[in-house]
Amino acid sequence: MTDGLESIAVWDPDEVSIRVARGAPTRDVLREVADILLIDLGAPGSRGGPLRCFCGMRVELPHELLPRVLTAEAG
Repeated sequence: MTDGLESIAVWDPDEVSIRVARGAPTRDVLREVADILLIDLGAPGSRGGPLRCFCGMRVELPHELLPRVLTAEAG
């Protein structure tokens, strides 16, 4: 999560990560991240399932993007 991005989600090849705009709607963030993974990076299709990296590993999302129900149950 970062401030001042020019779009909702941006692939950062130097850090091998996707930077996400802080405060962006979760639905839009997930759509943008999925598009980057699938279209730009050639990740295996995972629409509706867990997001996967182009190497096949599951993508870990920032805690700020987890549904409030999950974070309430965990805490």
